[in-house]
Amino acid sequence: MISAMKTIDLRSDTVTRPTPAMRAAIAAAEVGDDVYGEDPTVNRLQTLAAGRLGLPAAIFVPSGTMANQAAIRALTQPGDVVLCGAGNHVLRYESGAAAALSGVQMTVIGDGGFFAPEDVLAAIPPHDHHYAPVTAVALENTHNASGGRVFPFEQIRAIVAAAKERGLKLHFDGARLWNAVIASGIAAPRWVEGFDSVAFCLSKGLGAPAGSLVCGSVELIDRVHRIRKMLGGGMRQAGLLAAAGVYALEHHIERLRDDHHNARRLAEGLSALGLEVDPPPQSNMVLFRSRDVGQLWSALLNRGVLINPVDRRTFRAVTHLDVTAEDIDDVLGRIGAALGGQRA
Repeated sequence: MISAMKTIDLRSDTVTRPTPAMRAAIAAAEVGDDVYGEDPTVNRLQTLAAGRLGLPAAIFVPSGTMANQAAIRALTQPGDVVLCGAGNHVLRYESGAAAALSGVQMTVIGDGGFFAPEDVLAAIPPHDHHYAPVTAVALENTHNASGGRVFPFEQIRAIVAAAKERGLKLHFDGARLWNAVIASGIAAPRWVEGFDSVAFCLSKGLGAPAGSLVCGSVELIDRVHRIRKMLGGGMRQAGLLAAAGVYALEHHIERLRDDHHNARRLAEGLSALGLEVDPPPQSNMVLFRSRDVGQLWSALLNRGVLINPVDRRTFRAVTHLDVTAEDIDDVLGRIGAALGGQRA
């Protein structure tokens, strides 16, 4: 019976639950008052995160949105323009925070979420007080809205060089940075070299229950610390959450390969069922199309498969640590049955 089926949740890699080992780490965490800087587990997480990126300092914040927005505020002044790619999280999914909290305008450049140094240079206006000054560039890697695609490494290096030459600040939204690291084989410090601020999430592919890090220079992180306070992000005995982050960084990065493998397995199966998969998955996301998204979504919901539509023709499925290869095969069977019901 459908009601007895296991629910398989492919809506996002944010739906994961702490593993038993992560729960044990949380239970054993040594804590203090982090607003006073006295939580040893938070301090350990921040040191570990900065070290993993080869940067001097890091600060723990409650969410990815706060991480991005605190960084943008730290890098800009009201009235500035920040350049970003189409569909970037900082613009599309953060409730207008850059305008509301930092007073900056976000200008989209490039195509499909990606852009080149020429796009950056072309967007810089003449030095004339009629124009809002372009002062910063933000990019997202992997790029969520494009289906988890990896921003080309050499293109990023060229963007960094061009931006630095023109005196622009750079923010790296690496909510899924570790997926880019695993997919490319390029170490994290190389990806983020030259950026003024870097944010990454613990609560997506790494499987922690909450939290993100902002990393950068000591001066930048000191400024973000004050902004975190303004935004209400100071937490007290936050070591309980930080312990999950430490565990995730120490144990859940390499296992992202499993998620990437399962995404490819899902994409191959969907193609075999006659569904259009585009683009081919590069990390842990699969975009696929259906003639009738609403009908298929309803049929899958009745079969215990949770997948989010992203528009009237397209679904996004996200693999994560709570989804096994066997679950992928099970999902494909249920999708096949749902499609058979549509054709009947």
